[in-house]
Amino acid sequence: MQKTIERIAGDAEGTVYEFPVLRFEGKDKAAPSAYLQAALHAGELPGVVAIDALMPMLAKAEVEGRIRGPITIVPWANPIGRAQYHFGEHQGRFHLGTRTNFNRGFPLLAAPETRLLPDTTLGGADQRLKTRLVQLSLGSDIVLDLHCDDEGLAYLYIHTSLWPHMADCAAAMGIDAVVLWSEDTDGTFEGASIMPYQNVPTSVARFDKRAVTTVEYRGILDVDAALAASDAEGLYRLLVTRGVIQDPSVRKFETFAGPVVPLENIDMMPAPRAGAILYDVKPGDRVKKGDRLATIVHAPGEIGGRTEVFAPQAGVILTRRSRRIIRAGEDLLKLAGDKKSGDARSGTLED
Repeated sequence: MQKTIERIAGDAEGTVYEFPVLRFEGKDKAAPSAYLQAALHAGELPGVVAIDALMPMLAKAEVEGRIRGPITIVPWANPIGRAQYHFGEHQGRFHLGTRTNFNRGFPLLAAPETRLLPDTTLGGADQRLKTRLVQLSLGSDIVLDLHCDDEGLAYLYIHTSLWPHMADCAAAMGIDAVVLWSEDTDGTFEGASIMPYQNVPTSVARFDKRAVTTVEYRGILDVDAALAASDAEGLYRLLVTRGVIQDPSVRKFETFAGPVVPLENIDMMPAPRAGAILYDVKPGDRVKKGDRLATIVHAPGEIGGRTEVFAPQAGVILTRRSRRIIRAGEDLLKLAGDKKSGDARSGTLED
């Protein structure tokens, strides 16, 4: 394994951000390549500990000469967000200087060519970071961006051009659900990784061989050794399944049995009132239309001080909030519905 340190110039003299890049060289030039990164939203740690648990497995494969294709790993992808604290609370989702989500504003290229990347010399540090991450990952056959939700199932976002080709990946990783999307107007990292292939020859796009996804590893508090080991095994199985690593002891997975839901079917359920949330459902629950999902306590102890929220359609609860205080209009949960949502959203579901 080779380790290098990437340095991103800050927005003031004397400020520099650093993050490590770990590389394993492959022995077969024809084998697929892989790029994995975690903690782009710097406070989301399940992917970080999964990579930590994966590294000994990769080191063993390297010693035994079983790594066929090159693997690039960025375990802490966002040193800017990692350093942000406000009144003692970590703030890793938005850049405090620009108020921009760290997973928005990536350059969406017309083709997978690094020469098309923008010049960020006079840009902000967050844009320099985003451009460098795209540069590190561009051209890899497998690109995994490891995130997590508030509380949720393990699920993947996958572009429609890659489905059902990526069913083997979802199965190998032990994922609970898949959300399919087709439009990116906000510049997510996943969008920057797959959109450059949408208008190139099929011989370059190779959608049947490509794997690009945002991995949502359950909830933000699901950071423990057992889950990390399980997730690492799933990542390793994916790399074996796709031919990056050779390991005949690993059984290949071909079919995925979980729900596959178009993004347009997701109901986000905005809260009708501000207050305390009493949930009736948890991630993984199957609900029918009209089932009560939650109660908002907005005027405690008063007549009419509770407002109930009901399922607008049948489906599976994908996620819910980890905090129980909510403002009016904020989203209560993600309901992966059986039909198109009456509040269907294109692009990203939330900021």
